Amino acid sequence: MSLRKAHKSDASSIAAISIEVWIGTYLKHGVSGFFADYALNEFTTAKTEALISNPDEFILVSENKDGIDGFIRVSTASKSPVAGCSQMEIATFYVQPRHHGKGIGGLLLDAALRYCQEQSAESVWLTTNAENDPAIAFYLARGFEQIGETHFRIEEQGYLNNVYLYRLP
Repeated sequence: MSLRKAHKSDASSIAAISIEVWIGTYLKHGVSGFFADYALNEFTTAKTEALISNPDEFILVSENKDGIDGFIRVSTASKSPVAGCSQMEIATFYVQPRHHGKGIGGLLLDAALRYCQEQSAESVWLTTNAENDPAIAFYLARGFEQIGETHFRIEEQGYLNNVYLYRLP
């Protein structure tokens, strides 16, 4: 397993992992057309290529001998939904479920935090679904603190998310 900065040629793999992890994490009881349409429209190769090319985005991938198994995306110009945060956001952080427990998430997060520190950020923030207990436990164990709440929106529907902050040394 190795970490490296994402290339445009990784866009389809990153989009596929995004669909896999997003649907597996948030759609526990089946996939409705509403959520399928969202995932298929949001996690596309073209949108992922645009993110990889955007200088305000920093994307690292974890790659094993067969391909990409996880990635983390840091947005460097994000406005936090709560006061007191920098513009550094861990905007997306997905590891394929079959690779959980192998240390991939910890390595990706550590590398992303180093990047934020190199950019002279005082902190980095993220949001996660308020019902995503495994992610919440992971972030709290790594030194993040909950500092607020917001809502993730799809069209007119809102889903409670917690806002977490990590203060960089």
